Amino acid sequence: MAAASPGPGRDGAERAGALMAAASRITVLTGAGISTDSGIPDFRGPSGVWTRDPSAAAMSTIGAYISDPEVRRRAWRSRLDHPAWGAEPNAGHAALVALERAGRLRGLVTQNIDGLHQRAGSDPALVLEIHGTMLEAECLSCGLRTPMREVLARVEAGEDDPACAECGGIQKSATISFGQALRQDVLDASVAAARSCDLLLAVGTSLTVHPAAGLCDEAVAAGARLVIMNAEPTPYDPMADAVVRAPIGEALPRLVAEVAGDPAGEPGRPTGDGGPR
Repeated sequence: MAAASPGPGRDGAERAGALMAAASRITVLTGAGISTDSGIPDFRGPSGVWTRDPSAAAMSTIGAYISDPEVRRRAWRSRLDHPAWGAEPNAGHAALVALERAGRLRGLVTQNIDGLHQRAGSDPALVLEIHGTMLEAECLSCGLRTPMREVLARVEAGEDDPACAECGGIQKSATISFGQALRQDVLDASVAAARSCDLLLAVGTSLTVHPAAGLCDEAVAAGARLVIMNAEPTPYDPMADAVVRAPIGEALPRLVAEVAGDPAGEPGRPTGDGGPR
């Protein structure tokens, strides 16, 4: 197990900077907290989606989604109005691009479904979307994947629960709901990235959802250091070598600058039309 954390705050940030500067193979695990500066609310924070409306969790529970047409109708309305469609990458996303360009990034595992890492300029080959993506819809019967823009156009045209165009089955976003298994290939690649790094940096994640949170265990068991950057305490704080509580959009670019020798700069410009709508 890693050494006990010196605690959050200034000392934690200084310790994190030293650890990152000494690391050569950094795997990053990101959660909703890195996207809040882009206007996308998290789930479990004080102003999180599920904190403000506990019933919203049903839309992310596969059993409720399949069995209750009203949950599906509500989910499609929610997808149509999701703030991610108008969101832009922020300084936190840009910092991880700078870390990659410095040659220190082993892998970028994200619990986020918004695609902002790729839009910021992260190499898609390094980004492992462990909870899937909202940019595609998936049929729960035949597995057909369709660009989300096409399905949302049907919702805008009046369909409140659009069925699969191929088999008529139930569709949902190509994300992992509670009760659904993760894609084994993505999970295997994520575990490999955790086991082969010399430092795991967990950014903006509550570290309460498994198996994603368990990547911390995998990394530490393999001898890596653990740095946690999150606004609220996590169950893994006692295991961490450093805990940083400063705002991600400020603290992460600072830490990466110590590694890359250059500020993170501006977030990458989005490609295409900026989203699936």
